[in-house]
Amino acid sequence: MNRTAVYPGSFDPITNGHLDIIERGLHAFDTVIVGVARNSSKSTLFSVEERVAMIREAVGDNPRIIVDVIDGLLIDYVVGKKSRIILRGLRAVSDFEYEFQLAQVNHTVEKSVETLFMMTSVRYGYLSSSIVKEMAALNGPITEFVPANVLAMLREKFSKA
Repeated sequence: MNRTAVYPGSFDPITNGHLDIIERGLHAFDTVIVGVARNSSKSTLFSVEERVAMIREAVGDNPRIIVDVIDGLLIDYVVGKKSRIILRGLRAVSDFEYEFQLAQVNHTVEKSVETLFMMTSVRYGYLSSSIVKEMAALNGPITEFVPANVLAMLREKFSKA
């Protein structure tokens, strides 16, 4: 049986914390689909195409990791990919309340789909894409927070600002 999990997010940009969840997710699942959300309610620094390209370069050519775009409802995407698992990372208790609500809604809409929460590794518990973008905008030290290709894209993006 192929166990596939969908790991959704905006990944604007992908961080080492996200990569940690992906790598650890591969211990539990045969395949992890990294679903880049095209979220019209969020203002993003990078286009969906840039985010997909950054993630693909960051994860390399691992055939067990698929990077794709999610258009529409996450639950429809998960069912369409014949998955039954949504993988979500939790950094702190503050993340849990929102994620719990989403998980409940998704499970109400589609009973066959479960959301599994994975605690972020301690070393990335504070890390978010928002913090990375803010630090990058101020030319702060972010080399420990993102892969090299993302660092280069952030430096390029903010050098034009």
